[in-house]
Amino acid sequence: MEYNSFFPPRQGVTLSELAAHIGAELSDNSAASVVITGVAPIARAQPGEVCYVLSRRNRDELKTCNASAIICDESLSSIMPEGVPLLLTARAHTAFAVAGAYLYESAMRPAVIGEAMISPQAFIDPTAVLEDGVHVEPFATIGPHAEIGRGTRVGASAVIGEGVRIGRNCTISPNVSVLCAYIGDHVILHPGARIGQDGFGYAPGPRGGMIKIVQIGRVIIQDHVEIGANTTIDRGTMDDTVIGEGTKIDNQVQIGHNVQIGRSCGIVAKVAIAGSTRIGNGVMIGGAAAINGHISLGDGVQIAAMSGVVSNVPAGEKYGGIPARPMRDFLRDIAEIAMRSSNKSKKTEGRND
Repeated sequence: MEYNSFFPPRQGVTLSELAAHIGAELSDNSAASVVITGVAPIARAQPGEVCYVLSRRNRDELKTCNASAIICDESLSSIMPEGVPLLLTARAHTAFAVAGAYLYESAMRPAVIGEAMISPQAFIDPTAVLEDGVHVEPFATIGPHAEIGRGTRVGASAVIGEGVRIGRNCTISPNVSVLCAYIGDHVILHPGARIGQDGFGYAPGPRGGMIKIVQIGRVIIQDHVEIGANTTIDRGTMDDTVIGEGTKIDNQVQIGHNVQIGRSCGIVAKVAIAGSTRIGNGVMIGGAAAINGHISLGDGVQIAAMSGVVSNVPAGEKYGGIPARPMRDFLRDIAEIAMRSSNKSKKTEGRND
């Protein structure tokens, strides 16, 4: 693969510096001055690059690995190529993530377009308040009485609505719209995200139609939240829609009105969460899962991909399937279906014989 000029790494860091930064122990102190300039997958890592290994299943990939260092657990030392320095840590995946952020700082949030701090092609209402160091790209619109904190970037063609408050060091990517929302510090909104539009609420009309229910709540996004491209988060009907600190939301997720999501949750692409759902802290929801409205998911819950959750899930439980049920029950049901299908096929084969 050719060198990736979109994300040039640092000039280089020594292994001793990298080990200290990621909290790992260097297996060979004589390699302390070796310079690392980038990261790579195991099988194609070259001199100057670092990779990571999580299990013995990667043994075959190590045959073509020419990395200058490998991040791994000490228990995997015996399968590593001879002479390659190791960065030993019990949390290799986390350590590699920290190393990547250190080496490729520019890739950690969407890039700024243009050199001017405030583009002359942007529209900023005279009543808006921008702290020093705010970067506003061409064709962005910032409405009346909006407030934006120092170090925040507002991307091209983004729309910041009236009265919106955005904290410091945030990235509002191109074509994002933010309405009726308060956003904390260090928040990243990827391109096309829609925040604070009215939710889907209707009452039966007198002649069989539907009457729109007023949506006068807000969206509250706390610090260190990241929201993926084309994800939509509706404002509350009368209460607020809340995204807790440190939560990470993937692309193309739909979050309905009045939903409250706790801290440090992970929500994967195409998940749909219906209105007034309560989600605890540290909850993980797999891709394309659907969560019914007006239910609760306790702290630490894990929902398998493509599940349909229709009722409350107690804290710490793992659920899967449609309708979602405890994982042990779901897996047992799948095994029974597979067994019945196999038996049916054998009977059919016997009749054909």
